[in-house]
Amino acid sequence: MITIGQLARYVGVSTKTIRVYHDKGLLPEPDRDASGYRRYDAADAIDLIKIRTLAEAGVPLARIRDLRSAPEEDFRQALREIDDELTERVRGLQATQARLRRLAAGDLTPLPAEVLAHLEDLAGWGFTSRWVELQRDLWILVFATHPDRAGALFRDQAESLTDPALRGLFLDYDQAYGLDADDSRIDDLARRITDATRERYADAELPQLDAASEIPDLIQGTVNAASPAWRRIDMLIRAQLDV
Repeated sequence: MITIGQLARYVGVSTKTIRVYHDKGLLPEPDRDASGYRRYDAADAIDLIKIRTLAEAGVPLARIRDLRSAPEEDFRQALREIDDELTERVRGLQATQARLRRLAAGDLTPLPAEVLAHLEDLAGWGFTSRWVELQRDLWILVFATHPDRAGALFRDQAESLTDPALRGLFLDYDQAYGLDADDSRIDDLARRITDATRERYADAELPQLDAASEIPDLIQGTVNAASPAWRRIDMLIRAQLDV
């Protein structure tokens, strides 16, 4: 028979933790001896090791209490589920660690290879470095917040740029960056973009991330903030498309 302090040292927890487990009903509290001390045996130590292992795995104390009284098969099935959850957490932590290491190395572009190749194509087609960097940053945001839909949205835009006419519109949009917002060329460009959009999506809805997502507005707001001309183009396009 050992004291609570000895039990704590053997198992690797604090006496306070053991008292919490007593209060929560996870570990039965033994009777006190003639000297007023609680005395624990080997079975208590084994039970405490089980509780500590589950707690370290992130299992809530209330669930541990239920598992302690569950039938053996239910207990083992719960352990398998907890193991699966841990596996997913480990994968998530490994992905986070990889991003952290890229950040430490100065690499802020955790983008798929097809996106990186597309960014190189933009430079080769004559887009400004300003436009390429803006596209890179925006795709980082899209892939980080909507990994399930980002790929389809990216491929739609990349496909549109394979059309020389549409690519020309994007190039004009890029070059409009420094124009005065009242320049007549702004109105003409907005009209041409609107016409091209209607033609491309005549029988389909405009591709989007999520109707409830705030990311598209955040992205367009970032673009608009970069140039008064771009902001006016967006205003005109929205008015003409009624979006």
